[in-house]
Amino acid sequence: MVRCEECLRANPPTRVNCLYCGVALPVTEVSARLQKPSLRRLEKWEQGFNCILQPPRQRGFAPQAISDAAALLKLSEEDLRRILSVGSSLPVARAASLDEASLLSRRLAELGFETFTVADEKLNGSQPVVRVRAAIFYEDALVCHPVPANAVATELPFGKIDLLVVGRLFFKRVEVKERKSRRAEADIVNASEFFKDVAILDIHAVNASWRIEANNFDFSLLGELKTLVAGENLNTLISLIRERAPHLEVDQSYGALRQSLEPVWPSEQRSESIGWKRDRPGRYSTSEATESSNEDQFSRYSRLRHFLKLAATRHE
Repeated sequence: MVRCEECLRANPPTRVNCLYCGVALPVTEVSARLQKPSLRRLEKWEQGFNCILQPPRQRGFAPQAISDAAALLKLSEEDLRRILSVGSSLPVARAASLDEASLLSRRLAELGFETFTVADEKLNGSQPVVRVRAAIFYEDALVCHPVPANAVATELPFGKIDLLVVGRLFFKRVEVKERKSRRAEADIVNASEFFKDVAILDIHAVNASWRIEANNFDFSLLGELKTLVAGENLNTLISLIRERAPHLEVDQSYGALRQSLEPVWPSEQRSESIGWKRDRPGRYSTSEATESSNEDQFSRYSRLRHFLKLAATRHE
């Protein structure tokens, strides 16, 4: 057993952090060999550390290596094979602490998998994504008008734009109304489902990011090229930006990789109670709504692509 230096309680030698107070446990020669990452599901407010798999240098891995790595990462072998087949840097785990992420990287390296760690703080960025409601083309810059309407416009020189990340946001809301009584089981009396699919564009510069949602953007800057279809207008906007900033990259891989991101960066889901209503004596109804969205997932992926872009530029 390993004693925690903070709360003085004994912990199994396989743990990285104290089971009781969460503080990192001291590492001994024995515990260093026995420690295993717990990889618990983090709360929405928690800042974690992402273990990113580097593109494999070899064509294939031994079945036992994949099986052991999947067990270590708490993924199915199918999910891990899907991530490996992409041939790109993707997350394989999100740890609660840097010590746990480092341990995971060491264990994966023993199995032949190369990884590196990126903190949520870097993916979230020191500056939040600025949502843009309208923009104007100038000769050497794109002037963006952010949300809300009274916010100050920002001039974005084309020379500073280095990456565009294209994707789609999916919002789903399911509302269920149940009638309950003291004697009978609850009966579903009404259910409704709402779905929204929005094309999205993240514009990245070195120190800031801007976001355009096709359904909430004024495409008047396109002039005669503007059509009635928001998706077509977004593609036209991307083409015009590329003409003015030919050095930038356009990443459109999110749609193809979304299924590979889901095991580690799942779509956010939350449930809420809408309330209850008394129908008659002894009978009442309750309503509950469940919402799901991939916005956080897309934001993490978009920031990861920009992080990798900047890292590659620094090494050139």
